[in-house]
Amino acid sequence: MTIQPLVRARNVHKAFGHNEVLKGIDLDVAPGEVVVILGPSGSGKSTFLRCINHLEAIDQGSIEVEGEQIGFRLDKGRLHRLSGRQIAAQRRKIGMVFQQFNLFPHMTALENVIEAPIGVHHQKPEEARRLGRELLARVGLADKENAYPRQLSGGQQQRVAIARALAIRPRLMLFDEPTSALDPELVGEVLATMRDLASQGLTMIVVTHEIGFAREAADRVIFMDGGHIIEEGPPDQVLAAPRHPRTRSFLSRFV
Repeated sequence: MTIQPLVRARNVHKAFGHNEVLKGIDLDVAPGEVVVILGPSGSGKSTFLRCINHLEAIDQGSIEVEGEQIGFRLDKGRLHRLSGRQIAAQRRKIGMVFQQFNLFPHMTALENVIEAPIGVHHQKPEEARRLGRELLARVGLADKENAYPRQLSGGQQQRVAIARALAIRPRLMLFDEPTSALDPELVGEVLATMRDLASQGLTMIVVTHEIGFAREAADRVIFMDGGHIIEEGPPDQVLAAPRHPRTRSFLSRFV
């Protein structure tokens, strides 16, 4: 029996004006797989991640999650853009964690986590609070449910953001450089949370410069440059014995 990919991207192109950022990306991600995308700034990795969630609309190609084309529907051979409400419904299966934590400053940690389950998914408040407490415990913040973002460290805020993304029970989690805004001493606690999620079988696509995380948690490492996937494979191959000169040059900065 062939396992269908959870994510299927084909010939994905994206340009901003005359700047072509993605130049024909093909990628399959299997259910339960952890894929880490590496690459220099401007390589297109964050743009690709945002296209998966339709925060950016692609110009050409297709992206499917669980067999459903994201942002468009195919009718008689032509693509038609979905409405905002239809796109929002699709995003319910995709959680995303950004560089900035984007927590609501006037809400406690628990209130931030349960805001979408109650406001978007119309979950009963008592059920949402129970789930929120479970998720805060899962990311090591059971004792911070009543704390406001200003009372939390950057690492704690990012872990609340992860709990908030998990609250919609996503089939796919996207992480866009989730540790880049953190002080170095706070990076480890967020990466530990992400490693725990990976060990539990959550499908994850992670854009990061954390080579150690890629080595320990990834099933596959993708190296992007200039809007292309230059190299991909298991971590011990791509990180320890890269085949492409551009990958070797990039990784040499981290030795």
